[in-house]
Amino acid sequence: MGRKTVYTGAALALWFSIAAPLAAQHQHEHQPPAPETPPAQQPEPTEHQPPAAPAKPQEHETHGMQGMEGMEGMEGTEGHALHEMRGVLGPYAMSREASGTAWQPDSAPHAGYHLTRGSWELMAHGFVNLIHDDQAGPRGDEKTFSENMLMGMASRPLGSGRLGLRAMLSAEPWTVGRNGYPLLLQTGETADGVTPLVDRQHPHDLFMELAATYSVPVGGDGSAFLYVGLPGEPALGPATFMHRFSGQENPEAPLGHHWLDSTHITYGVATLGWIRGGVKLEGSVFTGREPDQNREGIESPKMDSWSLRASWNPAPDWSFQLSRGHLNSPERLEPETDVDRATFSAIYNRPLAGGNWQTTFAWGRNRRDPGETTDAFLLESAATCGRHTLLGRAERLENDELLGHGGDSEVFTIGKISLGYIYDVLTGESWKGGVGLLGSLVRPDGLKEFYGGSPVSWMAFLRLRV
Repeated sequence: MGRKTVYTGAALALWFSIAAPLAAQHQHEHQPPAPETPPAQQPEPTEHQPPAAPAKPQEHETHGMQGMEGMEGMEGTEGHALHEMRGVLGPYAMSREASGTAWQPDSAPHAGYHLTRGSWELMAHGFVNLIHDDQAGPRGDEKTFSENMLMGMASRPLGSGRLGLRAMLSAEPWTVGRNGYPLLLQTGETADGVTPLVDRQHPHDLFMELAATYSVPVGGDGSAFLYVGLPGEPALGPATFMHRFSGQENPEAPLGHHWLDSTHITYGVATLGWIRGGVKLEGSVFTGREPDQNREGIESPKMDSWSLRASWNPAPDWSFQLSRGHLNSPERLEPETDVDRATFSAIYNRPLAGGNWQTTFAWGRNRRDPGETTDAFLLESAATCGRHTLLGRAERLENDELLGHGGDSEVFTIGKISLGYIYDVLTGESWKGGVGLLGSLVRPDGLKEFYGGSPVSWMAFLRLRV
């Protein structure tokens, strides 16, 4: 218990080291700009001397929603031109960086409240969803709850390289609750350490990420970096669904979460990587065990698993990744079972007039030892234009945990389609608030007697995003 208290205290210290400069800078009064030299006092150009160039405007802090690519000439709340916040891992715009060390297309929007203080570049963003969930059928349920996340980032030059700090918190242990929310055909983890969560999605931990990165330039367009987190995200799978544009507005977690990106909260991660242009190669050692049912604390790292990932951004609108990893005893209820995981994903992003459109295709495979080999496929898309957002997701996967755990569990092929719409009622320079509706149809092949055919479920929600 003493060790957890030390970890939690250190985690809070890291968070406030990022949050305090943001709060202080928000209260800082800007100094008035120096008066310009009157035109009459400027020297007249001579025959051999060109006119003097206009003075460069003084740099100011920037506030508001940031699209890091293709946003030149836009203005923030105080009329100052937005500038690009550079990436922490390499010599490119931060729009390429997503969760952990994962990449997304360079053209993807990178929203947040952004400012500078001395040599520090700071950014904060987050969201709150208030959701009423009604999952139909004999194994369905309904619940009203809140999903939420707050993330702070800070980076600065340090020596010959760049230091990055990141903290991400969630109140879901209290606003969702230990037993999660109803979600038909979802499996993974446990609410009490004894009973598996089936047809429910677990809440996120209080500490979703507490990580530091240091990168150094290598050549003209390359870098090498080290990422460490407690918790953090290893180099395995695509950017997690909460951090890719195609999935972040969907209030439902994907059914294939535990085939693709379930390692995004891992208690103990160290990743070493190399970047050259649009190519990134990286490897991680990390703790294979998934977070336990006590989601308010920080767990001790074991560093007993590994992963490798290759990423490629061949053009501003595309991002690909291929990864492989070994997870040592990931599930608490099956401690003798290891998992070999392989994933592939392709993300296409297209900026629109007044919005953005992104589509993600992903495949994941889990090979249990001992146990079955199962696959999951995901196709999701989201498009925003002005106040309107359309989103959808289609999944097909094999699951052997719907009727129990263990090597004798039967494998079922299941499918799901979800379609949704969000209308932003209120918008500001650095936030937006909307109302949304999502409908889902599941197809539990071979499980009609348990699920009653193809039940239709829905979620109605209010969303605030900063």
